[in-house]
Amino acid sequence: MASLAACRRAVLAPNAYTRSLTTAPPPATSPPSPPTHFKITLRRSAISLGDRFKATLEALGIHKRNQTVYQKHSSDIAGKILRVKELVEVENVPASAVRNKWEQRQERKAVRGGGFFCFFFIDSAHAPVFACDGDARLP
Repeated sequence: MASLAACRRAVLAPNAYTRSLTTAPPPATSPPSPPTHFKITLRRSAISLGDRFKATLEALGIHKRNQTVYQKHSSDIAGKILRVKELVEVENVPASAVRNKWEQRQERKAVRGGGFFCFFFIDSAHAPVFACDGDARLP
């Protein structure tokens, strides 16, 4: 009869199907880059507010509702954000996520042509063929 210690060794002994945590490969993802910019979006209008609020928004570079600007982290920008905190939405983003005005516009635009192509042609057997997005082979 096997002893209790021998049974424990058999159960706890590593086999070919298990790996210890020390031999596991490192995770494939790299650590995220630290946030370096504020992403500031104006969510509420400043029409009925005083000139100081409007001047603060203008100093941040925001002129219209739902407009987004990126500013580097600094104490003066943080103070301006605190002054208009009820009007704006702020996110911390890394430098790789910063977009200029043209890039933001390109992300919103639809793909030219809609990205959907259809063809109508006559095949070699003189039969009409209608194909969309590579359904059938073109001659």
